[in-house]
Amino acid sequence: METPKIFESEYRFCQILWEHEPVNSTELVRLCQGALGWKKSTTYTVIRRLSERGVVKLENAVVSALVSREQVQHSESREFVDRTFSGSLPQFIAAFTSGKKLSRQEAEEIRRLIDAYEEECP
Repeated sequence: METPKIFESEYRFCQILWEHEPVNSTELVRLCQGALGWKKSTTYTVIRRLSERGVVKLENAVVSALVSREQVQHSESREFVDRTFSGSLPQFIAAFTSGKKLSRQEAEEIRRLIDAYEEECP
């Protein structure tokens, strides 16, 4: 199943939902008002739109996510690399790290990811 597209304001909403789910819709309205400055109607509109796209569900006044943060991050990052770097992960990493020093810990984490990937590949 392909992860539905989530736009910037919807992503900010989802971050709140992921932190508190499952959450009563009234409480979610309160959280969105405090964190995003949204009115009640805005929050319910976003819930409805995301529900129609299969991102969230509203059942008995309780909102929960049908798509995880990790699924969205994976989909969005893949789309970005495909669109901006013609799908080239090395080009993305080169651009991302140019002019920025990686800490020893960050470099080790990247090495571990590459090593784990190589172990999975035949």
